[in-house]
Amino acid sequence: MVIWGFRGVSITLSEDQLKGLLQRYDTNGDRRLSRKELKLAFRSLGMKHCGSRSRDAFRHADANGDGFITEEELNQLVKFAHSKWGFTIS
Repeated sequence: MVIWGFRGVSITLSEDQLKGLLQRYDTNGDRRLSRKELKLAFRSLGMKHCGSRSRDAFRHADANGDGFITEEELNQLVKFAHSKWGFTIS
């Protein structure tokens, strides 16, 4: 997936880099991501269809069904998102 930046530079994000970026959207500091926070993160990364993509990623990663992605579940979310969409910043 291409995330649009500027000046024609292209950077592929590793899973750890993507995890770090997503963790920044834990706006209330509870060390979990809500679906709203994940949607905002995907939107800020330039993803199209961020609502449906966040829903898909949530379904895949929220193992305990509590409506949040914990730090333990974040690894699964990142692996899913990385394998499904890939991440490149251009």
